[in-house]
Amino acid sequence: MNPSFPQALAAFARIGLLSFGGPAGQIATMHRVLVDEKRWLDEPRFLHALNFCMLLPGPEAQQLATYAGWLLHGVKGGLAAGILFVLPGFLVMLGLAALYAGFSDLTYVQGLFLGIKPAVLAVVVQAGLRIGGRALKDNFAKTVAAASFLALFALDLPFPLVVLGAGLVGWWRGRGGETPTAVVAARSNTGRAVLLWLVLWLAPVGLALLWGQGAFAAIGLFFAKLAVVTFGGAYAALSYVAQQAVENYGWLSAGEMLDGLGLAETTPGPLVLVNQYVGFIAGFRHPGPLDPWLGGVLGAGLTVWVTFVPSFLWIFALAPHVERLRGHAALSAALSAITAAVVGVIFNLSLWFALHVLFARFDGAWPRPDSVQPLSLALAVFALVALVRLKWGMAPVLALCGLVGVGLA
Repeated sequence: MNPSFPQALAAFARIGLLSFGGPAGQIATMHRVLVDEKRWLDEPRFLHALNFCMLLPGPEAQQLATYAGWLLHGVKGGLAAGILFVLPGFLVMLGLAALYAGFSDLTYVQGLFLGIKPAVLAVVVQAGLRIGGRALKDNFAKTVAAASFLALFALDLPFPLVVLGAGLVGWWRGRGGETPTAVVAARSNTGRAVLLWLVLWLAPVGLALLWGQGAFAAIGLFFAKLAVVTFGGAYAALSYVAQQAVENYGWLSAGEMLDGLGLAETTPGPLVLVNQYVGFIAGFRHPGPLDPWLGGVLGAGLTVWVTFVPSFLWIFALAPHVERLRGHAALSAALSAITAAVVGVIFNLSLWFALHVLFARFDGAWPRPDSVQPLSLALAVFALVALVRLKWGMAPVLALCGLVGVGLA
């Protein structure tokens, strides 16, 4: 039975507040709340939505939240879920970017994040174990997951290629199977949805171009283009954003870009909110005739708008068709293979995250053994035991680890 709208709002607000750790941690949080705790979505429905969102450009975790909200309460549910997923992180990042631009002294904030990072690592590992245990039901799925992990970690293949390859293999394996009666979905108005969200998405960019002052037109055009060509989530876009923002536009320095990434990795919400930090700094330093603080807020707001509005376009235009095809045999086999590949993706992200949390220095891509950080290791072990063995809730584990970090700052 679907929850009431206020119940759904409360759940998605909680998800937004607890969505630390990049896409893997955020998907884990949604799975824990929507599937394990509330039981509003069953496992196949959740994984079907996840598989579709992994194929889209842009932030897949926010798209998954929007899809889940749409399943529960239609368009208003999708809007509420998608907005609440981003809003807490947006407000936190806005405050941190303003502090950074004005003062550059975030000692206690950095201490908080130092404690939270190991706890997030434990959340991500737990997600991999949970989803893997349910998705890898046969040797074929386990092989796809292992191959996907090796393709990403060892061969450094592009994320979209890995997911597409898994889907094609699954489709080929499932072709010729019986196709049950298709699931009946809500009536789709695809053309109307596309037109509406295109206008909403690009209208602020058009206004910035007409005004022509400050860095706002460049901010809008750059991040709007990035939103539709970036597959694989924020990790796939970070190097390009850093290069363009530092070398081409000159909005900030390389060191400032790294500081922004550190803030985004440890705040709630999508990791792509690092773009918001870049937009704030660009608007703050190039405000045209505006006050720098107002320029920073407008730059951040414009960046977030053009980054996340396309996600609503994809979901509201395409999700009804995806739901109608949920019973298609070959498509179901393809999406099941993508699910297995996603398990490999989550473990690849878990390993990447673990290396950067537990070690301070690297020789190329590999950590230096003598740079292990004992506090981070101890907190990660504690958090994993608390979550997996003691069955503690995520919020108290994150809060406790964060307080330890603040105490040692």
